[in-house]
Amino acid sequence: MDRHRSLLAIGLIGLGVFIIFGQWLSFFTIVAILILGFGIYKIRLGDDVKIGYILLAIGGGMILLHNFMLVIAILMISLGLYYAKMKKMHPVNNYIQKQNVTSSIHWDRDPWTLRNTSMWHVLGEVNIDLSLAMVDDQDNVLMFQGVVGDIDLIISEDYGVEIEAFVLFGQIDLGDEKETGMLNRVYWKSPNYEHRDQKVKIIISYLVGNVDIHLT
Repeated sequence: MDRHRSLLAIGLIGLGVFIIFGQWLSFFTIVAILILGFGIYKIRLGDDVKIGYILLAIGGGMILLHNFMLVIAILMISLGLYYAKMKKMHPVNNYIQKQNVTSSIHWDRDPWTLRNTSMWHVLGEVNIDLSLAMVDDQDNVLMFQGVVGDIDLIISEDYGVEIEAFVLFGQIDLGDEKETGMLNRVYWKSPNYEHRDQKVKIIISYLVGNVDIHLT
């Protein structure tokens, strides 16, 4: 099973890269990329964030309409990276695995069970409050990957928490720190991590995303 997943991950990534580099960039695509870049610039300035996100949506929509094979390639690469990461983070088959086109997770309303979980989606909304979690094991890994994601996390002091978050385009808020624009990466580990009996590692990776992490 693990061998098949590894071959699937390598195959998806390789096929996606081949499709991307096998296509010539058209004038339409270049204009879309310029609009995306200008949107990122507006978001970085912080004055016209709303306009920046509108420009990102327009540029992304232009690419989607004109470059269907490029979109398929991006999905293949993203899904391939997900399979490769999942195999590394969950070497034992005791975990929940889900792949969806759209996903809406609300673990911030009622008590929920914290288990090793990996999720991939094209468009996803994830809301998690760790203070409501009921723990099965002492060490758990939550992994969320996909193309577009809106993530809202409330981190409780009851757990030792380690967070790895990456967003190619978008924004990551962690407490008072904010990373906005392109190639945003944040790594954070709670001060009490090593001394806690219950630990959770949260891995977040999206091409376009808004990640908001609240430290309580």
